Amino acid sequence: GKRQLLKEIDRLLPEGIRTGEITRYIEPMVGGGAVFFHLVQRYPIKEFFISDYNWDLFVAFRIIKTRLPALLHELQALADEYLPLSHDDRAILFYRVRDEYNQERPGLKFTKRGRSRRRMQDAWARRAAKTIFLNRTCFNGLYRVNSRGDFNVPHGRYRNPPILDEANLASASHALQGVHVSCGSYEICGPHVDTTTFVYLDPPYRPLPNTPSFTDYAQKSSFGDEDQRTLAAFYAELDARDASLMLSNSDPHVTDEDDDFFDELYSDYRIRRVQANRAINSVGSGRGAIS
Repeated sequence: GKRQLLKEIDRLLPEGIRTGEITRYIEPMVGGGAVFFHLVQRYPIKEFFISDYNWDLFVAFRIIKTRLPALLHELQALADEYLPLSHDDRAILFYRVRDEYNQERPGLKFTKRGRSRRRMQDAWARRAAKTIFLNRTCFNGLYRVNSRGDFNVPHGRYRNPPILDEANLASASHALQGVHVSCGSYEICGPHVDTTTFVYLDPPYRPLPNTPSFTDYAQKSSFGDEDQRTLAAFYAELDARDASLMLSNSDPHVTDEDDDFFDELYSDYRIRRVQANRAINSVGSGRGAIS
């Protein structure tokens, strides 16, 4: 997540955000929304547009924004069922919910016609609750899907996971009021970008070269090097409109000093290297600060 980089990002924000000259913020790969939540609470920006390609993330944001009581009710039921159990029984419940989550996904996503709006919203509230439950109880809070789109992160081991974090969700719901929330590829933000706009892009990171994940990435990734190039072209298109822009990605030099992929791709722009903790690693010694 970007929470650990907020001080660095804040330091590099365009001055127009502080003065009010920038009136619109767009984050079309919002993910967990750390940068969005940071900005919406601190700066006099009039319009916020957030979106993501991940349909379940879109549903979660929409439900947090518009149906918070229903979401809290669903989360309370999951917490009441999960927390009193032993670790082994918690794992059984986790995998049951994960199986349900994967089995119901296509029906929820593609068969909206014929259902009443209320029934659909109720189903979305349950879906959002399961997304949050799985995130809070899975290994390392990781979000990962297989080639079929099924969530496949294993059960974690936590004494008292915050399945129902009511204060935090209420704060998020308050921050989302008046915010445009949508689902789709990052290009959908294009029509809203002008000279008074700041766009922050946080794409799927390119895995570091000379690592097993890099090899796997080249074969199977849904956001490969050609997609990174397409994104860079879109970045240049937005720059031509005189919008203010920022983008984050991995630093290939960490494992290969000769890999200048991003230095060449964004050679027309200012590149800053910052230190970030690498937290998602099954081996503790593999975690730590990298560029």
